[in-house]
Amino acid sequence: MTPPPDPPRCAWPRRPLDIAYHDTEWCVPVHDDRLLFELLTLEGAQAGLSWSIVLAKREAYRKAFANFDPARVARFDSRRAAKLLENPGLVRNRLKIASTISNAHAFLTVQAEFGSFDTYLWRFVDGAPVQPRRRASSPPTARDTLSDALSKDLLRRGFRFAGSTICYAYLEAAGLINGHVVECFRHSALSAP
Repeated sequence: MTPPPDPPRCAWPRRPLDIAYHDTEWCVPVHDDRLLFELLTLEGAQAGLSWSIVLAKREAYRKAFANFDPARVARFDSRRAAKLLENPGLVRNRLKIASTISNAHAFLTVQAEFGSFDTYLWRFVDGAPVQPRRRASSPPTARDTLSDALSKDLLRRGFRFAGSTICYAYLEAAGLINGHVVECFRHSALSAP
């Protein structure tokens, strides 16, 4: 869908890359495990930073982390992790780099238990996206009982950088929550059954 010039949008996308992501990807339901791992990694990298920074580094992340293939990332050793810390295209935070590798291990464990990470994740919303009806005048949501539950379960399973605020952003990014305000042109498109 190509929107008309300057359709009503959520307030956060201001740069062209943010607008393109908002208009085509954000809150669109994802059922691909590779993309679910990518979004989880990027949301963890974003902690304490703006989404614009991480979005601008997305291609560098794809290249550095084997196109977000969790099986390949799980095989990264300490030498590879040290090399990643030298990569200017990434958020060069030792804990965030290490968490991506350890999260790949946890991701594979969840896949083995549930058949796919998709199956595991979407059971938190009974298979259908949550449809809040937040207005533009309302403050943005940073966490809720759903993100609290997901965070608790992910942390119990060994995931890192998976606090409730990160999980809420992840649930929106992966389309389990339609985070678009009702005035946004994307809200109704993603509300349709």
